[in-house]
Amino acid sequence: MRISTAYRQLVTDLSPTVGEGEAQSMARLFFEDLFAWHRSRRDRELTPEEAFLLASSKARLLAGEPVQYITEQADFYGLRLKVGPAVLIPRPETEELVEWVLEEKSTTKKAPKILDIGTGSGCIPLAIKKNWPAAEVWAIDVSKEALAIARHNGEQQNLEIHWMQVDILDTTTWADLPPFDIIISNPPYIPHQEAVLMPDGVKRYEPGLALFVEDDDALLFYRKIMELAIQQSQRNSVLFFECNEFNAEEVADLGTALGLEKGELRKDLQGKWRMWRGGMGVG
Repeated sequence: MRISTAYRQLVTDLSPTVGEGEAQSMARLFFEDLFAWHRSRRDRELTPEEAFLLASSKARLLAGEPVQYITEQADFYGLRLKVGPAVLIPRPETEELVEWVLEEKSTTKKAPKILDIGTGSGCIPLAIKKNWPAAEVWAIDVSKEALAIARHNGEQQNLEIHWMQVDILDTTTWADLPPFDIIISNPPYIPHQEAVLMPDGVKRYEPGLALFVEDDDALLFYRKIMELAIQQSQRNSVLFFECNEFNAEEVADLGTALGLEKGELRKDLQGKWRMWRGGMGVG
């Protein structure tokens, strides 16, 4: 089979489920990452090995598995990263959070210490280190499997990050962390009761550990991280969160109640309140 024919067939097969536009995007990503389609002759014949890979991988894609897990690759802020079921697939709104953090470069004279909490694939700290080389960047996660992927990505990108396995809910581990100038987190923030609003592919394949929080304490991670920031951060340090659009204002209220200053919510490009910034003596 010619690769162009296989591409058109995959678009046809995917379109009834996701629509033709999304099907074309998924198929293009699928073929470019699996078969280096963007670097090869577009209308060549698939080799027998490629035909076998296509059949097995296509079955996974049609079953609803995210294309990034099949190709084991995802793009984030100009970086090509390895991903797998142990980590969330990086999202565009998280790129917006990184962009907001990088605005601190213009007002920060010293080389800052930066901590990313719940790092997953390492997308946030790696993007920041790539674009702010002077920063000393730390990244923690409770998952050993996630950290293995993050470390791999750091090595592939040739970026130095201090990786640590830490359960941020265990306050006894906080003493192992130094004071920070900037803390960032995209924590678990989806109450289980909101799972009905999520795509089936996300619920079936992406790690629940990184997604969900108990219904009766949806702000658990925000509260703990704010408490860490108050205890471990330095004067004029800043805290950044990605938020659940349905309770972003509650995150802001929590920050105010705990004494964090200059709290600010920001909308993402879709007009949803998805980010919050505050800190200790923020000017």
